[in-house]
Amino acid sequence: MSKMATETSQRLRSGAVIAVAMGIMNLATYGYTVLAAHTIGKEPYGAFSALMGALLVISVLSLGLQATGARRISSAPDQVVAIERVVLSVGLRSALVLAALGFAIAPLLNAVLHLESLPTALLVGLTAFPLTYMGAQLGVLQGERRWGPLAAVYLAQGLGRFGFGAVLIVIRPGEFSAILGVALGAWLPVVVGWWALRRPRTGAPHSEGHPGLDLLREVGHSSQALLAFFALSNADILVARATMSDSEAGLYAAGLIMVKAVLFLPQFVVVYAFPSLSQESSNRRTLVLALAMSAALGLVAVLAVAVLPGLALQFVGGDDFADIKGDIWKFAIVGTLLSMLQLLVYSALARRQGRAILFIWTALAVLVGLALSVATATSLVMVVVAVDAVLFLGLLTMALAQARPGVQIPAETRPA
Repeated sequence: MSKMATETSQRLRSGAVIAVAMGIMNLATYGYTVLAAHTIGKEPYGAFSALMGALLVISVLSLGLQATGARRISSAPDQVVAIERVVLSVGLRSALVLAALGFAIAPLLNAVLHLESLPTALLVGLTAFPLTYMGAQLGVLQGERRWGPLAAVYLAQGLGRFGFGAVLIVIRPGEFSAILGVALGAWLPVVVGWWALRRPRTGAPHSEGHPGLDLLREVGHSSQALLAFFALSNADILVARATMSDSEAGLYAAGLIMVKAVLFLPQFVVVYAFPSLSQESSNRRTLVLALAMSAALGLVAVLAVAVLPGLALQFVGGDDFADIKGDIWKFAIVGTLLSMLQLLVYSALARRQGRAILFIWTALAVLVGLALSVATATSLVMVVVAVDAVLFLGLLTMALAQARPGVQIPAETRPA
């Protein structure tokens, strides 16, 4: 077998490992979400979904750490040991700060989201620490392309949430138990990540140092971009929870189960492609292939939901949410658009495209403004489809223009 054939075979196997691990993680995560929807009731589930939206927004620092660590290591493999040390150190301090912030804003979350349970809101801070530190661990493993340990961390993330959460909500149904399961499950992948990184890799090159301050600035830049994306993808449920009736907000939260399922269906594409997106020689080709794969998976999901709405209804919560049955395919479209937007956001991070962040924040402002003017779940999902579609076209045009041959990453943004 030729060297090229061997390398291709290894890449396919590595991609398959990540795809399977993240598929199981997402299946466990959304299996838990569906179990919660069926078990805790419509109104408690609306509160649970709103808190999960808040956690996703809070976790952007974790994703910023992961993106920065992966980009730096894949772009500067001669500095892997120094980068790992800095990323893990920054990750630990950031986790402590974000956990403290989560505890501090708990009373505000309790009031704004109408939880009527401060202990439930405090669980956001308890979850923030492991979620943030896990991002630093994932960034190191992803940048080094250590796909086996990376897959193990993702598996632990999904299975930990399902294992702890399922037991808790069966024993005592309610939003507190549902969020507590998420908080406890978030610690399992941190343990797995620690185990994978506990010993130095003898084959990894060493370097004298790495510019930690520069890395911190990039973490901030990456986190801001990801904050914009996750705020965009979760602002709708927060607006629904704050302005709609509990019944309508619960219906919309059920539809979001489909959105998140379709959004994370091709998530392995982002994880596997990101190190290549950081390399100028393969950026455009990788982006086009990744977008095509995400679009194909999304199209399959939309068609399946349109043909089998009854089965889709059971997936998002069952007969209690029957009023949303005819609109579930629209939520699948939202998930498809968001999955491709996520790829474009990571492509922008890889090439340090600052204008993309402005586009996303502008779209968020437009989305919130329009969302405040509607009063039903059906109307809100159509608003989200329109805003996401326009944003996708704008970011795609920018990405293809700046990823064409001959367009270089600015020197000041390249690894030191």
